[in-house]
Amino acid sequence: MFIYDGVTSPIENCYMINTAGLSTELKEIGEKVIAGTRITDEDALLLFEKGSLAFAGSLANMVRERKHGDITYFNRNFHIEPTNVCVFSCNFCSYSRLYAHRDEGWELSMEQMMNIVKGYDGKPVTEVHIVGGVHPKMNLEFFAELMRKIKAHRPELHIKGFTAVELDYMFRKAKKTIEEGMQYLHEAGLDSLPGGGAEIFAPKIRQQISADKVDGDGWLYIHETAHKLGMHSNATMLYGHIEKYHHRVDHMRRLRELQDKTGGFNTFIPLKFRNKDNDMSNVPESSVSEDMKMYAIARIYMDNFPHIKAYWPMLGRQNAQLTLSFGVNDIDGTIDDTTKIYSMAGSEEQTPAMSTAQLVTLIKQAKRKPVERGTLYNVIRDYSDIDTKEIETNPLLN
Repeated sequence: MFIYDGVTSPIENCYMINTAGLSTELKEIGEKVIAGTRITDEDALLLFEKGSLAFAGSLANMVRERKHGDITYFNRNFHIEPTNVCVFSCNFCSYSRLYAHRDEGWELSMEQMMNIVKGYDGKPVTEVHIVGGVHPKMNLEFFAELMRKIKAHRPELHIKGFTAVELDYMFRKAKKTIEEGMQYLHEAGLDSLPGGGAEIFAPKIRQQISADKVDGDGWLYIHETAHKLGMHSNATMLYGHIEKYHHRVDHMRRLRELQDKTGGFNTFIPLKFRNKDNDMSNVPESSVSEDMKMYAIARIYMDNFPHIKAYWPMLGRQNAQLTLSFGVNDIDGTIDDTTKIYSMAGSEEQTPAMSTAQLVTLIKQAKRKPVERGTLYNVIRDYSDIDTKEIETNPLLN
């Protein structure tokens, strides 16, 4: 039952949300969410400014459990980061090295990247995630050839690759339209897009933190084009730096509107700003309670996004586990230790890798059901009733 100002309401029979002491406006938001009605931008802003973490979290958990029950998804994936050399200089980035100083970074050859792929032969991974810096010599044809080689070697491996920032640069350099470039890469083996490079869409904020790369409109158009080709993608938002709450709401609104139009987004991933070794080190990081509130409001507001994901290498394992009570139903994958984007920015995970057994244990500790998925959320295996020792000793499970 819902407890509403101390009065039992029969709207549902499995949740309790105490709204005693809340303002009329917050109570009305609660009523909307309970009734399954979309909240407005003004509602979301009020939740950020006036809503308690407990209230937002209770509503988000209700939405999460309506959509997914206790299921929490993960996948078995690995990353290839071709280079951290980049022509762009984003103030928040601790990862990239300017092309003029490329001797300070790394550049993987085609052979080295294929060796990473071959290193997973015989292992039950389902996805390779390819993102990195924007390197002028790693052009459209270079990456098309890489994907053709990956597909020739392991046809069933899902390739999720390239942020809209990388794609925009590739297409412009190749003198191709976005439509031509996306079609070309799709035919070469690109299956879906990650959500990176979105940062914050608001032009004034974007100008201050990442002035020289594709703008918000361009990011959205690239993803819309992918959706029109039948490809799915993810969406992100970098929060907790110099943006204000209304910038977050504006960002989510634009994503929600595109999802209304195409239905092509799989998941929304709020990404916490980390301040180590970058040009924004003076900006303090958000608190854990602010992080949880961000995830909760995202789950409430992004009503047409089927999934909300917490990227555990960025948050750390314990905080990622905590998000499962604040609207999150996906904590990404095993990842291995091949991603450096957040470890170089000061995240808790300096060598991010979790085995399947560790991920399953983490999810079960939060009283949720661990389910392995494919990139497009097809169910591969339910681990709810599989003992940890069995997972650890069975190479097909771990």
